Amino acid sequence: MKNQWFTTFLGHVRVRLQGVGSERFVNDCVRRGIYVWNIKKTGSEALTFSMLLKDVKRLRPIYRKHDCDLKFVGRRGLPFLGRRLLKNSGFLIGFVAFFVFLVLLSNMVWKIEIEGAKPETEYLVQKELERMGVSTGKLQFRLPDIETVQRSLTNNVNSITWVGAELRGTTFYFSVVEKNEPEPEKALRPQNLIASKTAVVKKILVEDGKVMVEVQQLVKKGQLLASGQYGREDNPTIIPAKGVVFGETWYESNIEVPLKSTFRVYTGEFFKRHYIKFGDFEIKVWGFEKNKYKRYQEEQEVHYVNFLKWKLPVAYKEVTVREEEEAGRQYTEKQAVEVGKEMAREELRKKLPEKATITGEKVWHKELNNGKLKLSLHYTVIEDIVSTQPIRQSKNQGD
Repeated sequence: MKNQWFTTFLGHVRVRLQGVGSERFVNDCVRRGIYVWNIKKTGSEALTFSMLLKDVKRLRPIYRKHDCDLKFVGRRGLPFLGRRLLKNSGFLIGFVAFFVFLVLLSNMVWKIEIEGAKPETEYLVQKELERMGVSTGKLQFRLPDIETVQRSLTNNVNSITWVGAELRGTTFYFSVVEKNEPEPEKALRPQNLIASKTAVVKKILVEDGKVMVEVQQLVKKGQLLASGQYGREDNPTIIPAKGVVFGETWYESNIEVPLKSTFRVYTGEFFKRHYIKFGDFEIKVWGFEKNKYKRYQEEQEVHYVNFLKWKLPVAYKEVTVREEEEAGRQYTEKQAVEVGKEMAREELRKKLPEKATITGEKVWHKELNNGKLKLSLHYTVIEDIVSTQPIRQSKNQGD
């Protein structure tokens, strides 16, 4: 037969015939639809041939008609292999158990290494990892994905600014970047303090230097606030002026708010599908229910199987299908104004320095057009308006 894989799967035997009617025996087999192949003559009245295991029972009526001796001299194929394995079931069970045990051990976390962190920061990181369930002895399939671990560490451990996570084999590696402590101030060169923008001076806190303005005074951009020179004009004392001057400044913001809008939200309904991946080929093993959601979002997690230090092309894939629905939102004009104010404030806060304070808000203009409310707003802000200006010294002053 040409399909050797088929015969191996079904199983076949090698038959030896001895007798006067051996050739007629084979011809009779063919007439009855019994497939035989690889026929070889081994003597004047002897030959051998191969046949399928399932046809062996059909030989009995043919054997009774012919004066031949029949003997099976070979057995091949999966049925015979299965029988041999059953005879040695202890060895088979031990091998399978060893392989499963080795795969499980290769997919567990046995070590966690944290680099770049001080002992106290390392302790905080370890505590946060334990809270998330990342610890030694845990199966990698049951751990959150690396992006979730990184995000949780960055958000919940205040002493770090960034953390990198990598899973190599059975070891989790974490590279931590801690927040830098403020460096001691460097020696300043002689300088003046000038206004960085037009403002009305509200508060003056100058440590060193000669104050040149007063509270409630309007100053323009570049105007001198505190001088680093004092004393005699022909031989002044020059120092680096230091301090803070808070001034009232003004900002404008233009914002547009649609009165009607639609967006998608989760309903809370979901189901999961589970797959086993072999390379690019996937087999669904659980979650056969039909997707009845009209709108949905899919999230997937893929966990590859490790064998010792190698990543196998075998993976477990979990797909979460979450139902979404379209929600509508409609504002009245009054509500749209309040939403626009909040949006404008948030946008302004991103531009302002950390210590700046918004003290006033006023709607200058509003216009309703094509279902959208356009707002022009004016803000009053108290912020530090100090900028520095180096003092150029003459040669005599430098000496």
